[in-house]
Amino acid sequence: MSICCGIPILESVYCLACARWVWLKCLYTAGRESENWGLATAEEFEPVPRFCRLILALYEEDLRNPLWAPLGGYGINPDWVILRKDYEETFGHVPPYMIYLDHDHSDIVLVVRGLNLAKESDYAVMLDNKLGQTKFDGGYVHNGLLKAAEWMFDAECEVLRELVMKYANYTLTFTGHSLGAGVVALLTLLVLQDLKKLGNIERKKIRCYATAPSRCMSLNLAVRYADVINSIVLQDDFLPRTTTALDNLFKSLFCLPCLLCIMCLKETCTLEENMLTDPRRLYAPGRLYHIIERKPFRFGRFPPVVKTAVPVDGRFEHIVLSCNITSDHAIIWIEREAQKAFDLMLEEDRTMEVPAKQRMERRKSLVREHSLEYEAALRRAIALDIHHAYSDSPYGTFTFTETEEGENSGRSNGETPCESLKRRTESWDDFVERLFDVDESGDMVFKK
Repeated sequence: MSICCGIPILESVYCLACARWVWLKCLYTAGRESENWGLATAEEFEPVPRFCRLILALYEEDLRNPLWAPLGGYGINPDWVILRKDYEETFGHVPPYMIYLDHDHSDIVLVVRGLNLAKESDYAVMLDNKLGQTKFDGGYVHNGLLKAAEWMFDAECEVLRELVMKYANYTLTFTGHSLGAGVVALLTLLVLQDLKKLGNIERKKIRCYATAPSRCMSLNLAVRYADVINSIVLQDDFLPRTTTALDNLFKSLFCLPCLLCIMCLKETCTLEENMLTDPRRLYAPGRLYHIIERKPFRFGRFPPVVKTAVPVDGRFEHIVLSCNITSDHAIIWIEREAQKAFDLMLEEDRTMEVPAKQRMERRKSLVREHSLEYEAALRRAIALDIHHAYSDSPYGTFTFTETEEGENSGRSNGETPCESLKRRTESWDDFVERLFDVDESGDMVFKK
């Protein structure tokens, strides 16, 4: 009799679980992830369309006679291409890439293209990974992408070193799409760990733009290196949200609905606290730029809006069930929407008629805002007990000398944000010790 009485309760619990699953998976939209993020500015988003065109240029056999150039062309000078390697020269260790010397923007750019569905070597790189297989700098990274990044670093270290030494005032940028985005993200980590190989280049002169990246590093690394690495995601792109093993994903292409159903059930039954505290769970790297062009429960495309943040919890945790999850991954669509979004930002600036001096001041304030947001993300990671959530460097992607002096003047003895954060944490611990005691049962009680 008691068992029969419990059946309605079990049915109610089951119905609530199904309703929660429907809400999280069937009614979940991409805009919910970035609804509380800030809007990106034209100053920080300006390189993104340009780097997307550089990635597209890698698909051309002859840059002087392009066949698939977007509207307005690629905007590159073929004479500035230092080197270019295809699959025969990389021996399948890494997708084709090139090094481009951009004199117009004083930038040395290493560009890596995305996954080629016809090349088994690309699949071998992407699928060479197991959960928590490879440790790196206190965290975990994708094993196959790390091997590809190590091969590329060893192969092109001397070329990059010569360019960095010859053009000392130029920045060094790594950019790629999809598989290439994961490779350049981990290549950036390798470079930052061994700056001597590139002639002791300053950290603030190194940056990375990963377009539609795969999940390639643990959460602590994704937050700690957000001062250098930037990820660009278009609306419902599936790859930055894919938490399952990629080998299972590609093996299940003919039964993708079944796989998505299993993933949805698994994520629904997994607590968010367990996701965040799992040191082996991989994430999209660095600062995130989310391009929103569609609104929930509405048809058609809208003028794209770019939102940005360094999120800790809610970092593209849920797959969006949408008919655009694969098209939003295409580099050609990302380039188009990124250019539209940038044009809208410029048009808004022209409407406001911001003087050049005020634009410089706004650029400096952007550095301060990014630095504060970066420190807030580190504090949030520490509060969530994420392992090795710290940084040894101030924010470096948009650093200027005047801004550094202004920011450092507010800290005693020129301490870094990490040191300042540790000092505040230690003072809080001392404060707690002064107010509380631990009784025999291990509970904290107020001091009398």
